[in-house]
Amino acid sequence: MILVITIAVMLMLGLQYVGMIFHLRYAWKDYSRPERGTCPKVSVLVAARNEEDDLPRLLQSFENLDYPQAQIEILIADDQSEDLTPVLLESWCAGHANREFVTVQSSESGKFHQNGKANALELLSHRATGDYYFFTDADCAVNPQWIWEGVSCFTEKVGIVLGVTAVRGQGVRERLQRLEWWLTLAYVKVASDLRIPSTGLGNNMVISREAYEGAGGFAKLPFTLTEDLEISRAICAKGYQLVHQVSPFMLLQTKAEASLQKLLEQRKRWMAGVVTLPWYWQAVLGLQVLYFPALIYLILTLPGLGLALAAFKMLAQAVFLLRFSAKAGGRINALEACFFDLYNFPVVLLTILYYFWPGQIKWKSRKY
Repeated sequence: MILVITIAVMLMLGLQYVGMIFHLRYAWKDYSRPERGTCPKVSVLVAARNEEDDLPRLLQSFENLDYPQAQIEILIADDQSEDLTPVLLESWCAGHANREFVTVQSSESGKFHQNGKANALELLSHRATGDYYFFTDADCAVNPQWIWEGVSCFTEKVGIVLGVTAVRGQGVRERLQRLEWWLTLAYVKVASDLRIPSTGLGNNMVISREAYEGAGGFAKLPFTLTEDLEISRAICAKGYQLVHQVSPFMLLQTKAEASLQKLLEQRKRWMAGVVTLPWYWQAVLGLQVLYFPALIYLILTLPGLGLALAAFKMLAQAVFLLRFSAKAGGRINALEACFFDLYNFPVVLLTILYYFWPGQIKWKSRKY
């Protein structure tokens, strides 16, 4: 019986990627409208905390945005940084009517939400005047066409549009983390195209003002470390659609986590959101985890079959990743995509162990 279950798990995962490849080929949805009509007012909201190293890259990308400047307002909150972040922001905003730098005072901590980022973003939303709210992170850089592409994806039924993110850099660490992001985002894309609720993406997300206010904003969310997941749930619960636009214009760059410790801290925070997902998502993700012990068992029992099924799954996964990244305007190494599981297995195992290891979740030098 164990042998049958093991073979079934490995075969299902390989076939899953084959099915996803067919989705990319025949059922892929592009939500953008190429014509450029009116230019609605948009608000870009960013919460920054201790981001002096990465913030200049984001600010430069904002300066390169191809959208009427009179129709953009950029609101950035300094969430009690302990470095030169407020100095950089004050200098960058000075003399520009459409840029505003807001300091989150100590008395305002937890005013709207116990999650520092959610609290800062809610504070900014009270100042925002745009019809659409564009969210990104201080360690990112956006595409010049980001605003145009984002607003073009909205219809009356759409309340939230997700973009796509790539880890920048060409080192081994950066390239492998880029594959992780692509794989995660690929699942979100396929699910959203099939109208299956998934998650928000806080570093590349657009919400209509109507949907944001209708859902009560971040202030109405329960305590969470994954505020993007919760705000997407709240908006979908109000009857709005979530769509995932994977295209070169909605592609932004983010930094790689600099160490294994930082990577595991990030993944532990993400896991806090994963455990709250519906049962069907947990079943899908659980199947990915079961693949590794199933592979080991089958190789020890029937080496030839085990290696054959592993090769089938790895090849199907690699083809899927290559085609997905091409859709987004990115590029990945085919050989690294084929052998991605050699990296993914220890990372998944360590993430699970780290999540259940006693200790608080650390994020942006705060503990929760």
